[in-house]
This record gives sequence, C-alpha cells and structure tokens, in this order.
Amino acid sequence: MTAQHPPVVEEPSIGQVMGILSGYWHTKILLTATEADLFTVLSGGSATAEELADRLRFRLPGASDFLLALAGIGLLEAAEDGTFRNSAAAEAFLVSGRPGYVGGYLKFCDRELNPAWDGLGESLRTGLPRNAAAREGNPYHTLYQDTEATDSFLESMDMLNTPILERVGALDWSPYESFVDVGGARGNLAHHLTGAHPHLKGAVFDLPPLAEAFGTHMKALGGGDGIAFHGGDFFSDPLPGADVIVLGHVLHNWGPKDRAALLRTAYDAVRPGGAVLVYDPMVSNSRPPLYATLASLSMLVWSAGGGEYSVAECHALMKEAGFRPETVGPEDTVDDVLVLGHKDR
Repeated sequence: MTAQHPPVVEEPSIGQVMGILSGYWHTKILLTATEADLFTVLSGGSATAEELADRLRFRLPGASDFLLALAGIGLLEAAEDGTFRNSAAAEAFLVSGRPGYVGGYLKFCDRELNPAWDGLGESLRTGLPRNAAAREGNPYHTLYQDTEATDSFLESMDMLNTPILERVGALDWSPYESFVDVGGARGNLAHHLTGAHPHLKGAVFDLPPLAEAFGTHMKALGGGDGIAFHGGDFFSDPLPGADVIVLGHVLHNWGPKDRAALLRTAYDAVRPGGAVLVYDPMVSNSRPPLYATLASLSMLVWSAGGGEYSVAECHALMKEAGFRPETVGPEDTVDDVLVLGHKDR
C-alpha cells in the first residue's frame, strides 16, 4: 500500500503583497530611464556608473543605485568590472529609433493612463472616468490639442497594432476592393494592407487634427500615396463607403450603447457583400486573462465608459446592427481576437 501524504499548503508570505507594491517603483525606474534616454545612450556599448552619471547629469551615489536597480529588474546587465550595458530586451525595445521602440507608449502611459489610474477607487464607486475630457464625452479631443501628447499616443498606437498587422493582412482580401480603417490614426494598418494586397484601395478615418501626422507618417513609410485621409467624428459624421470597415482597438474605448451606435454607422457605410472587421482583446469566458482585465480597468479610468467585452457580446452587437458575425481569430488568447461581420448583398 502506498503511503498517503497530505497536500502541501503554502504559507502566506508578505512578499506576495510587497512584491506587488514594489511594481510601482519598478515602473517609475523604467519611466525615468526612458525619459533620460539612458538605453539609447548605452546602445551598443557599456559604461561605468560615473560615466553615465556625467552623461545624464545624475548625481552619485543615487545614480549607482538607480543603475543597479535597472539591472535588478532585467533592463541592464552589470559586469564584474563595474560597467553596465543594455539587456537584450532593452536593446530591442527601449532604444530610440529602433523598429520595436515602445518609448511612445511608455510616455503615453506616464502622461495619460497612470494619472487616470490614481482615480481607480473613484471610478469604481461612480462608474465614471477620472479623465475630465472623457467625462465630457471624448478624451481624444483634448489629447490631440497637445503636440507632445499626440506624438506619444500615435507612437503607442503604432506599437500596439504592430502585432496585429500580419494577422489582418493574412485574411482573405480577394473578395474586397476597398477598406476604411476607422480610428486608424496615422495609417500604420492601412499602409501594411495596401502593401500586402496592392489591389486594395485604402483610407483612414480619424479626427481632423491627425491629418498632418498622417501625411508625415505616410511619407516616412513610403508607398502610401494612394491612401486617403478623411477627417471627422464617427459619432456625428457618416463614414466613407467601402467594402470593409475596420474597427481596431476602437469599440473597447466606449460603452455598450456607443459600441452599438458605431456598428450601426459601420453597417450603413459597408457596401452590400462587404464586412466590418473588429479586433480588440476580447474575452470568451468568465475568467479572462489578467492582460484583458487590466486593459478593461484602463478604459474605465481613462475613456468614456469603455472596457473590454466578450466575443459573445461582439457577436450580439453585430447581429443587432445587421451583420452576420464570424470569429476568425483565436479565442482565449492574450492577443487580439478578430471578428468579421458580413453584410448580405
């Protein structure tokens, strides 16, 4: 007979609590290093704490502790000779000018999302965002009045939609001739789609202040001369007609009533036989991944009633608008879920 051993019960540890608290300190360390452009300064080389303090105008001994902390959280490597160099992750994602640079998103979080998170308790009690502009209806109107904030936001949007480009481009676009990327910012997705499928005629619909940034970005990318920009507000203006309307990382910014209204507007713009394409970090069960939950809370505190929603809710809203929904992306994933809504001829 095999001896029965009682199950091992883990004792509670204060580290479980303090580890979460120190996450805020990790964030401040990362943001401070990014603001100082430390990782760009170190790119491809190494330096001592004294050399870096001199170049960044930091003071010792605080600068030394700061660099050791960056090494402790895996963003720098500390050598035995007292020098520091970027870790592989820092070299790939935190060096300005690199394709994977996420500095714009970090600045957007620091300027917009993190201050809004300070009002989490208030938002949970009232159901309203901390963001004053969102309380008035649309946080983007105020955001786009600040050039630096706009640039950071647009860089972050490009970073966030980069992983989805290949998946959207891999869909079968042969039945369609045109698309409009609603809320498409400066045209990252539109540029990729027209490059991958030259037969497509593409356009971006977004708020008028983004027209200049769109033009500049298209020139920088090259080959986007045929992509049009339409300025407008999708809550008050009709969308340009097209075979496919793309709503990527849009619906989760708004509450259920606004989502339904946007899909009805999209239905009016989609030509017979066309479709609406929606992608967001949707969930498909009652225990969504932590990423989706945190994204949902970010929308609660910053946007106008936004939050993550389920695949089933997306299907229901599409049916209500007149579309026939079809999930074409994987569910139960930390990545975005793709849902197509077909419009009958």
